Amino acid sequence: MTDSTDPVFSPLALTQALPFLPLAQGTIDYEVDRRGEEGLIDTVLGETATQVMLISNGLIAVPKGDAAKVEYDVAKIRPALVPGPYVRAELRAHRGVTAIFLGTDRLGAAPETHYVALDITRAASDIPGSQFGADHTFGRDDDSLIGKAAARFDWVDLRGFAPHVGSRDAGLATSAVTVGIWHNRQRFCPCCGSPVEPALAGWAQRCTNASDGNRILFPRIEPAVITAIVDSSDRLLLQHNAAWKDNLYSVSAGFVEAGENLEHAARREAKEETGITLGEVKYLGSQPWPFPASLMMAFKARALTTEVRVDHEETADARWFTRDEFTDAMIMGRIKVPGKATIARYMLEEWYGRPLQ
Repeated sequence: MTDSTDPVFSPLALTQALPFLPLAQGTIDYEVDRRGEEGLIDTVLGETATQVMLISNGLIAVPKGDAAKVEYDVAKIRPALVPGPYVRAELRAHRGVTAIFLGTDRLGAAPETHYVALDITRAASDIPGSQFGADHTFGRDDDSLIGKAAARFDWVDLRGFAPHVGSRDAGLATSAVTVGIWHNRQRFCPCCGSPVEPALAGWAQRCTNASDGNRILFPRIEPAVITAIVDSSDRLLLQHNAAWKDNLYSVSAGFVEAGENLEHAARREAKEETGITLGEVKYLGSQPWPFPASLMMAFKARALTTEVRVDHEETADARWFTRDEFTDAMIMGRIKVPGKATIARYMLEEWYGRPLQ
């Protein structure tokens, strides 16, 4: 069905860029120009003002008891930051630990604070999802910080962590988890198959194959579009994908194809998933989604047609909602909305006109 209604104002006319996204924060200077310095990590860890964030398999270390705060969504939390000199010797002693120089906080009180992330996924046992194995060079009786990390800290997922911390810590954790997951997933050169080693202060890898030029490798990023679709009456289209648990409903999303621009990807995904043809497409914002390597780019688009046709394979259901219908569906439990770390939630709030509870 063609949406032939011709409103005085387009539903997109007053649309503004999303003012806040939980994984698109950051207040520190990345100091990209320092990443090539010889021995940078060791030098920075020797400074008393340096703070270290621990991560493992995408989880962030937080003080004991803070994981429960995330689970029950009752309070702010903080990362378990450790002084640099405290872990400097441990980093030298333990294989399998990846160090990442995150940058320097120049906005806080003097002295300036450097931040380093240590990914201990392949070095520490007993942490959920750890890859404890050949890289592990110490026993269970080891009393080092890394050796006892599972017992000393709680560990929370980035999706639970980011909505409960300030912008600095959310930005630090997002960078650390994104780069750390890449290191753990790519342990061999994709060009020649040789082992790789960290380079450029953890932000790259160097292939160990000298005969192939010891090429430098950078993190893989997978672009994806996510689109809030409205019709001429400003109804919002929400869909339930077959792979989703419970009755979660969200907006259209999918990966960008090779050689495709973002707007075309938004239109193609909407057509494939719901049968809806899109007209005007307006950019809203973006945030990383490191599960494992996506960059979510958000749009709002006007539908030119309104007849919904789903394939019942990838997309199980899709329907139009007025704001009153959306409110009633949430209250009655007929739909669940995306979590607080997702860009989709803030796209829904932009259309809804107020925060979701």
